[in-house]
Amino acid sequence: MMSELNMLTKSTTNNLLRRDVRFLGNILGDVLLHQGGKELLTIVEKIREMSKSLRAQFSPDLYQEFKETIHSLSPETRHKVIRAFAIYFQLVNIAEQNHRIRRKRDYDRTAGESIQPGSIESVIKELKQQETSSNEMSDILDSISLELVITAHPTEATRRAVLDIHQRISQDVLQYDNPMLTFREREHLRDKLMSEILTLWQTDELRDRKPTVLDEVRNGLYYFDETLFDVIPEVYGELERCLDKYYPEQVWHAPKYLRFGSWIGGDRDGNPSVTSDITWTTLQMHRDMALRKYESAVSNLIHHMSFNMNIVKIGQELLDSIEQDRAAVRLVHNEPWRNESEPYRVKIVYILEKLWNTRLLECPEDQVKYQSVNEFLADIRVMDSSLRNHYAGYVADMFTKKLIRQAELFGFHMAALDIRQHSKEHESAMTETLARMGLSERYSDLDEDAKVELLTKLLEEPRPLISPYFDYSDSTKECLNVYKTVMEAQKEFGTGCITSYLISMNNNASDMLEVMVFCKEFGLYRKEADGSIVCTLQPVPLFETIDDLHAAPGIMDRLFNIDAYRGSLESLNQVQEIMLGYSDSNKDGGVLTANWELKVALEEITEVGAKHGVRLKFFHGRGGALGRGGMPLNRSILAQPPHTLGAGIKITEQGEVLSQRYAVKGIAYRSLEQATWALITAASLARTPQSDIQIHKWEAVMKGISEESLTKYQDLIFHDEDFMTFFKEATPLLEVGELNIGSRPSKRKNSDRFEDLRAIPWVFAWTQTRYLLPAWYAAGTGLQSFYQNNPQNMRVLQHMYARWSFFRTAIDNVQMALAKADLLIAKEYGQMVHDGQIAERIYNLIEEEFQLTSSLILQITGQKEILDNVPILQESIRLRNPYVDPLSYMQVDLLQELRKTRDEESDDSFLIREVLLTINGIAAGLRNTG
Repeated sequence: MMSELNMLTKSTTNNLLRRDVRFLGNILGDVLLHQGGKELLTIVEKIREMSKSLRAQFSPDLYQEFKETIHSLSPETRHKVIRAFAIYFQLVNIAEQNHRIRRKRDYDRTAGESIQPGSIESVIKELKQQETSSNEMSDILDSISLELVITAHPTEATRRAVLDIHQRISQDVLQYDNPMLTFREREHLRDKLMSEILTLWQTDELRDRKPTVLDEVRNGLYYFDETLFDVIPEVYGELERCLDKYYPEQVWHAPKYLRFGSWIGGDRDGNPSVTSDITWTTLQMHRDMALRKYESAVSNLIHHMSFNMNIVKIGQELLDSIEQDRAAVRLVHNEPWRNESEPYRVKIVYILEKLWNTRLLECPEDQVKYQSVNEFLADIRVMDSSLRNHYAGYVADMFTKKLIRQAELFGFHMAALDIRQHSKEHESAMTETLARMGLSERYSDLDEDAKVELLTKLLEEPRPLISPYFDYSDSTKECLNVYKTVMEAQKEFGTGCITSYLISMNNNASDMLEVMVFCKEFGLYRKEADGSIVCTLQPVPLFETIDDLHAAPGIMDRLFNIDAYRGSLESLNQVQEIMLGYSDSNKDGGVLTANWELKVALEEITEVGAKHGVRLKFFHGRGGALGRGGMPLNRSILAQPPHTLGAGIKITEQGEVLSQRYAVKGIAYRSLEQATWALITAASLARTPQSDIQIHKWEAVMKGISEESLTKYQDLIFHDEDFMTFFKEATPLLEVGELNIGSRPSKRKNSDRFEDLRAIPWVFAWTQTRYLLPAWYAAGTGLQSFYQNNPQNMRVLQHMYARWSFFRTAIDNVQMALAKADLLIAKEYGQMVHDGQIAERIYNLIEEEFQLTSSLILQITGQKEILDNVPILQESIRLRNPYVDPLSYMQVDLLQELRKTRDEESDDSFLIREVLLTINGIAAGLRNTG
């Protein structure tokens, strides 16, 4: 099948990508021939060729023939054609991922001659050349912090069983580069891939049920198990190697600047399935995974620790620790090491026994377990020290050093779990609690000043607010149980297991104080005898909508002026975490306005923090799609003004981004290496701030552009009475909800209001239709409001693009969306709108804005075609489109059939499956979909 090669450039290395795509495409063709006969292969090739020809030169006659060919397919053949194109994209994605690994290895092979741009070594070498001292380098490293937070946001449409097959195919394709393979071995490799792709063909891509929250927890932990547990320490190791190379005068142990966290099992906003019991089980699963990984690593260690007391002098500290274990630890699950002259192996057996006991849900009282990860670390460090004392430092560097780093990073909790809940849930629980205590009959009816006054008073009073003798509603009980669970968890798993409580739709200071008052009730906020305040769970505001972003600086200023609140920051190193939402702000105001308002809020909140002496850690809630702030990890770091990095940065990693970045070790390593490069680069820029008066002028221009863009966007989305009808009928919004890709409902409430629709299905549905509207709409009108066909104004925009990184990033993201959009295909979806006049009118509005935006982007960037400045991506999109297009046309046909059936109060499970298969296929073809 599909002999056309995915040629991205004419370079030799990209010829290897072309080779891999051809290789996998030919095997898929053989599978189609084997499974469906020549007829299937012929029709697939015919559709592909027609689609490709239409892209090369549009012909109305060919266009009509193409649509008729698709429309005439029998249901059985159509099913196979959909799957053929969808699986082809899966194979192309694997080939492109492997090619990234190949390019990285090509650079590494020539290390010393050329250093890969965006690598850790490139930035360390550059700083050294700039005469950055070792002390300054140390200060830079102490100032950086990145926490990547995995979420269960439902945009990953691929089943775990399918991802496992992808992993095996990927590993086999990588072997194809091995020059040592014999002819027979290459034939065997092809046979093996034929077997895997045939298995893929016969594996159901669709889930038969929605995943539970614990299913999502397991899916999230998969990445720690497969890649992150090993890859993150390797990134630290590379950083230390480069530091040793360029700053040999200092002994380096890089601070903990890179960590992973999770929302899965803690994010209860709009998801009733996430309860306090689920959160507790999640933490147990995290610990079990961590301990199993340590058991595996320590078990592997025993094979490399045959050092004998008859040959080398073992450290006395290690010998003493063995005697302590011998006296305290009863070996039940492990046999004593038979050779007493091999003390490392003797010690390892005791370590394994203590790890096993720690993993038990209920450890017998007569058994010894690790009370904390620090005790485990002490055991590994005593071995590491002894190894170095008898000059086995190379062995220590290879084995114990990595294990020490893993224990430092992952602890016994694997990843810090964030709690998230909607502000209204806290208000409701507080209203009931205060009414029960007779402190306020209708707390929710109080104005903001009265709420703040009351909550501040409650924070300062020692008396309890909650009585065990009162019976509370189920919702209030669950709200309170969360805090109780966090307190118990911090005792059981360590305080690092949960430290942040995120508040969705945080509209006021009282939203934060409510959480703080509940923290006080359960000992998570307490005043000590000496008057100091200890706080182990910080309320974190999530500012999402445009109005929230406007209010954010004032809210934080008010909080920082409250002594009881400021006191909580003393035990948190004067650090306040604040989350900014890219999804809802975009949904609320459009792409240009959202980006501008986020930047303004970032700057203004930073000023508030500086005024109060509070260091800020900004948490950027980005999705995978362009309409939800999606971009490569290193670019998302560099997109922030350097002086706002403050106490560190957090970024969400969700949906298909997880599998794209972290399913394969080589890709995971490169992503995290580039992130490290970006962090160090940004930190070095922050040390030498530069003020550009020109940028201040450009900010005034951007403010006006944003205002006009917002008006244009909201005129359509909020004020056009036909828009929601068009959106629901012209997109597969409802059908996306049947994909079974997440445990959380697609709406916050059982409501059809636009405001209650989650940003994820909003973006996902527009991507499926090829409009990609959230990622570009209203940008053109905003830009035109300043340009006004004045050449001098265009030169200003061009200078802004050339010299202002914020503006360049925004424009480049818009043009990427324009490149992936296709309004000719998008117009086909209008056939599903019952009122043809509505369909035509709304489409014409969108098309007019699309043409305006495209024209202005080309003028600003000085390009002839969209994405001329990123030719590899431009070519990739161009060559993917002929394979995505047939899926889009088939999706329109299927949606019309399915909806007609449902209008007749019937249903067709086969049609539903077909629609969902096209959704999966288009998602694989366009990639960053959610």
